[in-house]
Amino acid sequence: MFYRENGQFKTSYRSDDQIFPILQDRVAIGLVLALAFVVVPLMASEYMLRAIMIPFLILSLAAIGLNILVGYCGQISLGTGAFMAVGAYAAYNFQVRIEGMPLIASLLLGGLFATIVGVIFGIPSLRIKGLYLAVATLAAQFFVDWAFLRINWFTNDSSSGSVNVAGLKVMGFAIQSPVSKYLFCLAFVTVFALLAKNLVRGAIGREWMAMRDMDVAASVIGIRPVYAKLTAFAVSSFIVGVAGALWGFVHLGSWEPAAFNINRSFDLLFMVIIGGLGSIMGSFFGAAFIVILPILLDNLPYWFDIPIDTALASHLTFMIFGSLIVFFLIVEPHGLARLWSIGKEKLRLWPFPH
Repeated sequence: MFYRENGQFKTSYRSDDQIFPILQDRVAIGLVLALAFVVVPLMASEYMLRAIMIPFLILSLAAIGLNILVGYCGQISLGTGAFMAVGAYAAYNFQVRIEGMPLIASLLLGGLFATIVGVIFGIPSLRIKGLYLAVATLAAQFFVDWAFLRINWFTNDSSSGSVNVAGLKVMGFAIQSPVSKYLFCLAFVTVFALLAKNLVRGAIGREWMAMRDMDVAASVIGIRPVYAKLTAFAVSSFIVGVAGALWGFVHLGSWEPAAFNINRSFDLLFMVIIGGLGSIMGSFFGAAFIVILPILLDNLPYWFDIPIDTALASHLTFMIFGSLIVFFLIVEPHGLARLWSIGKEKLRLWPFPH
């Protein structure tokens, strides 16, 4: 009854083509943004901000970047952790080597260098696809891990490959407290999510989806595979690189190449698959599933005073977590975003049966 379009008339092409054409959706998004920008900073504890909200936001941003490549363009990538590492180390070098370099400029330039590396390793996509492309992007992961461990220049002559940043400031405001870090990440995620949503709804997004659905037919109707695939790699790597820089600068503060190993790549791929391929909203759902659920499973025995060994609890967490992933993929292989869409469709019809 509350989710109805009756009386919501469109009187222009612009109103008909807006991101959220239904009034209830616009109100809901406004409430979510108000909750995120106002209520969470006032109510959340330091632990919730540091351990849950900040990782969730940064990984959501990285999942959006990967979803553009995998979900919208259909190019499988297992090197997302490598592109995050390139963004983090490039931003670090700009910050330490150029006196007075603005923090936001360093983060964006880190994303730019991740774009360059992503396009280089995306060139094989012009000839190969599927599992062969996955192996090619996996090579990027191993190459980047080796480079940041062995080439000391990237780490400012740190023999261990570990680097650290401190004293983050934006226009004179210190980014040190959990609230300031959370709001800083939230602003980045909001802007990039809006840009990504508009990109996939535009001409370039339709080209990506045409390449995903049938690349031969797309090239027949005039879509250039070189342009479509490499732009997908470029945009995806840029967003992932910025997310990697945020992960290193804001969340970790001090990191080494192991922070962006192959497990990070697999985690992001799971987020995209579980959340929903080809869905910006699904990237947030997948990140919430991967970040929040293990914490809930770890703390569940203590909340209900269940006597359980620590080692057994950690193993049970992995077992339950894996089982839930399989369950969700069986129940809805299109991800949690599809379940969300089905729920919205049901609300638009309820209480009528058709």
